[in-house]
Amino acid sequence: MTAQLPVRPSGPARPERLSGRSVPKRPSRALAPLRETGKLFALGAAVSRAVFRRPFQVREFIEQFWFIASVTILPAALVSIPFGAVIALQVGSLTEQLGAQSFTGGASVLAIIQQASPLIVALLIAGAGGSAICADLGSRKIREELDAMEVMGISPVQRLVVPRVLATMFVAVLLNGMVSVVGTLGGYFFNVIMQGGTPGAYLASFSALAQLPDLYVSEFKALIFGSLAGIVAAYRGLNPRGGPKGVGDAVNQSVVITFMLLFFVNMVITAIYLQIVPAKGA
Repeated sequence: MTAQLPVRPSGPARPERLSGRSVPKRPSRALAPLRETGKLFALGAAVSRAVFRRPFQVREFIEQFWFIASVTILPAALVSIPFGAVIALQVGSLTEQLGAQSFTGGASVLAIIQQASPLIVALLIAGAGGSAICADLGSRKIREELDAMEVMGISPVQRLVVPRVLATMFVAVLLNGMVSVVGTLGGYFFNVIMQGGTPGAYLASFSALAQLPDLYVSEFKALIFGSLAGIVAAYRGLNPRGGPKGVGDAVNQSVVITFMLLFFVNMVITAIYLQIVPAKGA
């Protein structure tokens, strides 16, 4: 008596009937950006919690602080001079058309301190320091060093990510002051020398329009931008795809994502600040 072979269904087999068990469906690609955003915020929350845990990695923080500062101080100073010059020349040309040359100094300095200085610092930190952080963590990840740390009970976030994020924040705050001073001096030089402005009018308009909260919001922006650059770089470094090539792609992605976030967050902070803090003399 011959055994009867089972008859296969004519149509394609459904995934839920294979091997007699259900197969989970693949997550939708349309929701991938939301998942990545959630993971990024989760890493930011984990970093915020780990900052207050002990032991704090003082040596790692000092090394990262010195490295990030060494690769960003000179480029920041050199970039801030043409930025201040361009803003001073553009504002000076506009105020000359309107017949308000006496307000050139105040308008240009406010633009440098409130907008240009934090963005310059953040872009340089993201491009120089953030890319190095992402490459370092990504190479550790593909060499399975981070997995070994987790097996030994060491948190990679507390041991590696927290010192790097704090280093980017502190360097951003300190560099912001330097860039503000250098950019203001550059704008002063080009306005007085090239556009025929007077030093007294430049300084008087600055004192008439500027106020102390302008400096506060500039330093606050630098602090937030530095934390964003560090967290995004760490996130992409902890999640590379495709081996060594994936590390290079993660570095490029971290810089691009940081740039987009910086401009969006800058718009939000500026809008809130202008609504909360009244203009001087208003």
